[in-house]
Amino acid sequence: MPEHTIHLTDADRTLIERVRQERGFPSPEAAAEWLIKTRLRRAARNSTGRGRALYLVDRAPGIKGFA
Repeated sequence: MPEHTIHLTDADRTLIERVRQERGFPSPEAAAEWLIKTRLRRAARNSTGRGRALYLVDRAPGIKGFA
């Protein structure tokens, strides 16, 4: 899976550290991943009215429905 660099403000770092301590995550990266996944799940639920699982999808050429 590709890695992305995200530039954080001091407020972002403070939030991530607070979440890390409250939730007991071993690293700031784990806390940031949890925050991102939680936000994506909430957005999916709000747009569809149901919870959705988030999976990495390979976009293989030649499969119907994929560009």
